[in-house]
Amino acid sequence: MKHNLTGRTKTGWTATFLLVGAAVLAAAVSLSGCGSPKSNLKTLRLNEVAHSIFYAPQYVAMELGYFEDEGINLEVTTGFGADKSATAVISGDADIALMGPEATIYQYNEGNENYLVNFGQLTQRAGNFVVSRTNDADFRWEDLIGKEVIGGRPGGMPEMVFEYVLKKHNIDPQKDVNLVQNIDFANTSGAFVGGTGDYTVEFEPSATLIEEEGAGYVVASVGTESGYVPYTAYSTTKTFLSKNKELLQSFINAIEKGQKYVEKHTAAEVAEIIAPQFKETNEKTIAKIIDRYAEQDSFKTNTCFEEDSFTLIQDILEEAGELSQRVPYQDLVTTEFSSK
Repeated sequence: MKHNLTGRTKTGWTATFLLVGAAVLAAAVSLSGCGSPKSNLKTLRLNEVAHSIFYAPQYVAMELGYFEDEGINLEVTTGFGADKSATAVISGDADIALMGPEATIYQYNEGNENYLVNFGQLTQRAGNFVVSRTNDADFRWEDLIGKEVIGGRPGGMPEMVFEYVLKKHNIDPQKDVNLVQNIDFANTSGAFVGGTGDYTVEFEPSATLIEEEGAGYVVASVGTESGYVPYTAYSTTKTFLSKNKELLQSFINAIEKGQKYVEKHTAAEVAEIIAPQFKETNEKTIAKIIDRYAEQDSFKTNTCFEEDSFTLIQDILEEAGELSQRVPYQDLVTTEFSSK
């Protein structure tokens, strides 16, 4: 099979949902597999918020042919931001999205009639790390006070969970830290290596690659500090869900096979499987990253999105000042596929 990964971006948030223009090509990466899709497979278009080893179970499912086994030809694009991934689904450029569920809450509160519904959860901790310019083995979160830190997009899951952790340590994100938030998600690591910031908050493989370049050091895990958070989930429009239940069930079946494989195999074994997805990254580095995520229990072992988790994410949104009103779990989450 052969999977093509193409990044597409759109500008704006609410307005983009209503007035969608032509897609802007952001990046294109060819990912090789083991043959071409069969003509009898049903195509499902997935827009993932980022292409990260954090989503290892999905790539295991892709590389081991679990989607083909379920009758699916999976086409993957990258949005480089939950707002852009949500836009892709609502506009019809993608069928489903993998992103932070906060985006589904935002568009629901904006009055979108054909709103997005979360139908499966992939990860259960924050997947980003604090990277410092100095190798500080005795790092304390208080060390960020008064420093320049490259953060994430305001209202995005990575930034809100990071700020949630800061507040746990009695640090005011807006007053005590000089947050840099005007750098695009895909360019933060490059900006840091180029000299911006005392610290940066990065996903993998960027965090480890910065270390290997000798440009910085991972000193803390946001995921370890934040606790269990429904960080990334699969979502689709209410209409697509109602009309494609069999297809979405097959998709969840494949994802859960990938989750079980990651749960039962070593980091080195998983790295060998997903290496074609990350050709620019050494296989040993991939294994190191997978092991790091596994140690902090980042990978969920099933796709069930529990109500307690949905309550927690709304608590985080509320604390961040990003929630206009709380929304019903039964409207925004379904477990009908994960329960089967």
